[in-house]
Amino acid sequence: MLLTFTVIFVALVFTYINGFHDTANSIATVVSTKVLSPRQAVMLAAVTNLAGAFLGTAVAATIASGIVETQVATMPVLCCALLGAIAWNLLTWWLGLPSSSSHALVGGLCGAALAASGRWSAIIWSIPGKVHWWQGKGILWKVLVPMVTSPVLGFVGGMLLMGLLYYLLRNWRPMVVNRNFSVLQLFSAAYMGLAHGMNDAQKTMGLITLALIGGTAAGQFDSLPGWLSFLKTTNPAGQPVHVAAWIIILCALTMCAGTAAGGWRIIKTLGHKMVRLQPVHGFAAETTGATVLAVAAYFGMPVSTTHAITTSIMGVGCAKGFGALRLGVVERIIWAWVLTLPASGAVAYGAVCLARLCGWL
Repeated sequence: MLLTFTVIFVALVFTYINGFHDTANSIATVVSTKVLSPRQAVMLAAVTNLAGAFLGTAVAATIASGIVETQVATMPVLCCALLGAIAWNLLTWWLGLPSSSSHALVGGLCGAALAASGRWSAIIWSIPGKVHWWQGKGILWKVLVPMVTSPVLGFVGGMLLMGLLYYLLRNWRPMVVNRNFSVLQLFSAAYMGLAHGMNDAQKTMGLITLALIGGTAAGQFDSLPGWLSFLKTTNPAGQPVHVAAWIIILCALTMCAGTAAGGWRIIKTLGHKMVRLQPVHGFAAETTGATVLAVAAYFGMPVSTTHAITTSIMGVGCAKGFGALRLGVVERIIWAWVLTLPASGAVAYGAVCLARLCGWL
């Protein structure tokens, strides 16, 4: 019982860190364009993240049943997976690099499952969909394919939308453009916050659900008193995973609290170092990034908020001219993306090996 609550607590710590780590990505543009102050942007993001967390559970279902085998995902294994993700998130936050919390979590799950089982088959690699490819399960369909396509869509979408705006606004005076898009960016920032909540808040919901399914299957909750019976969670074969309402509320509120903590190191990287932004650029980047996230959440793909908004900003910058993009900063960000899955997986793998040596596994 204590271990169950430990897993839930560590999962909520991850959600809190995700709140100030990834939410910084989602509000960086509206802060850098000076449409909102940092405090106002954080409050807007907190409210919209909270609302977005209630708009579906497809991503949570993917994390709970589509990444690793549920019988391998014991409480200690999940703790080690979360430690791997948290360690990488804190390191990249400290360095000011907008890395992916989503991929850190997936990497941690895979590394911990591999170390605990000693077999690669404990990771669900690919189960093709019966009708469409996006209905498949596993790392290939839900993580690797979106990991490649979502940045491409963000970059191309941002560049095309910004190019279209340049064409439509070519006869407008700069002062008029800034005044109008300062208002429109309020809506695009709120849209970005909703999309972030739809995708990122659900990942911890799925992890907690996965832990409770494993605990119920192992009989750990058989002697629970009646008032704790809500912890019992099952997933009948062939049935979609159900995420309990209390898990949704708990994760949504925790991410909201993390959002209020801010994340100014990453805001500085995205909003100032990579490319200089005006309100019209922020509007284009946020609209593109939020659309990528919302579509991915609909299909249950745990894609990266970081990848979506960062590549959208890159695309917007390239629409101004490739010389507007600071390639040195872009290179550091891409290296953080490449290393996230293996680095978080390696930390989780090491944590499982250490737990085994200490007799906890």
